[in-house]
Amino acid sequence: MDSPHGAAVTAEDFGLKGPRGWAFRGVRLDAHPGSLIAVEGPSGSGRTCLLLALTGRMRPTEGAAEIGGHQLPKRMAAVRRICALGPVSGVTDLDPALTVGEHIRERALLQRRFGGSVRALLRPRAERAAEARNRVDTALAAAGLDLETLPKGPRTSVRDLERLEALRLSVALALIGGPRLLAVDDADMKLSDSEREEAWALLRSVAAGGTTVVAVCSEAPEDAVRVSTVAAERPETAEAAEADGPEADEPAPHDPGEGTADAADSDRAGDPDGAEETAENETTDKTGETDEKGAADAIAETGRA
Repeated sequence: MDSPHGAAVTAEDFGLKGPRGWAFRGVRLDAHPGSLIAVEGPSGSGRTCLLLALTGRMRPTEGAAEIGGHQLPKRMAAVRRICALGPVSGVTDLDPALTVGEHIRERALLQRRFGGSVRALLRPRAERAAEARNRVDTALAAAGLDLETLPKGPRTSVRDLERLEALRLSVALALIGGPRLLAVDDADMKLSDSEREEAWALLRSVAAGGTTVVAVCSEAPEDAVRVSTVAAERPETAEAAEADGPEADEPAPHDPGEGTADAADSDRAGDPDGAEETAENETTDKTGETDEKGAADAIAETGRA
């Protein structure tokens, strides 16, 4: 397998909106090839939507991004070809009924059939098989997964894997295709402190090997390029509220949520979607459910593949 070279990642005022509000908004990012990028924020803040948008799986609503020289949203298909998804819940889930070896063979077969050029398929079968074995061995080594240390070796069922072992397997499967960017969702979920350190050490190692890594987490390590889905949205909202809110010497409005509604109206001035969608978004903003519902609806509306 050729040594992967990482993809530079840049974004400016990047945002994605669903029918009930913004999944994320105002994201800015500038990372060099081979960087470890941590998308930080609480669950429901649009982290997974941002991950899928940066890898060309979801179409952004505003702003622009560039992944390895390919612009989003203009060249989403090109971005998908150079990016690979590691563990992403609901998208790339491992099949608990299959063994580790079966997962690896399946991914290697898919890579041989669909990951290369037509000319590559015309090469001798033994040559293609040797290349496939080399790809698998290199990916397993990069993910730090030693099959012989598993309870039943390659015949170990996925349901019997520990969380960290499952993470290593998902990363190895993604690396078989030699991507320029690896995306990992919930990198630190359900891990102990020691396991969390091992997980970040794994992702640092992949990035050091030349593949850019974008990982969703609840708390980013200090050495990562950090992107917060919460910080990306809150400052703009605060500025709008300050600009459009009542003066200090004016009486308070009768409706306690009126200031928030005014801020939303200011942001949406000239919005062609009409007053009905504006009213719906205002309601979700007041209840504090905009981020989580917006993320869920954006996934359902846009699709993951």
